[in-house]
Amino acid sequence: MAKKGKKYLEAAKLVEVSKAYAVTEAIEVAKKANFAKFDATVEVAFRLGVDPKKADQQIRGAVVLPNGTGKTQRVLVFAKGEKAKEAEAAGADYVGESDFINKIQQGWFEFDVIVATPDMMGEVGKLGRVLGPKGLMPNPKTGTVTFDVTKAVNEIKAGKVEYRVDKAGNIHAPIGKVSFEDAKLVENFTTIYDTLLKVKPAAAKGTYMKNVSVTTTMGPGVKVDPSTFNK
Repeated sequence: MAKKGKKYLEAAKLVEVSKAYAVTEAIEVAKKANFAKFDATVEVAFRLGVDPKKADQQIRGAVVLPNGTGKTQRVLVFAKGEKAKEAEAAGADYVGESDFINKIQQGWFEFDVIVATPDMMGEVGKLGRVLGPKGLMPNPKTGTVTFDVTKAVNEIKAGKVEYRVDKAGNIHAPIGKVSFEDAKLVENFTTIYDTLLKVKPAAAKGTYMKNVSVTTTMGPGVKVDPSTFNK
């Protein structure tokens, strides 16, 4: 296990390891325990009672946070003709076809999210080995493969975040910045929580929300008591 630094150890003293906090208090504690010199990201982690190895228990999707993430996403749209014009009008940072496919193949990654119209996926699919490992491949489940490029770009710019269960049954998602008001972080947190409840697989048995915690970029995790979540 990696050795923790002095600042982390001091911050960890502010957190009662055995305690599961009410969600509002958990966010307050996580912010107090933050020692980063920059405006750190606040993240939530859910450990779910699902088996990701089974196709009917793989959870993936996207949700627009009511208060955004505090980060402006750079959007690349693969589209042509009128759809390309729509993407530009919607505020996409980059819009193109084979020109950007070639740039990515040469190592260009000056973007955060890719949106593609369905008719472009044949070409974009060639980038699977490059984009897949980075989690950048467009997917219908997250709304990034669509002809409604205006909606896709607007939602991403407004604070849309993707979520996907990993091999261990965990989902991590940003809910804002340390500089956010606590109430806004709680609202973003609740939005993701409610979304995950709605997409609970019918095949999932036992306790669904096994463990929930919030943390900042470099800070210690703070456990959250699920019974305190806003319904």
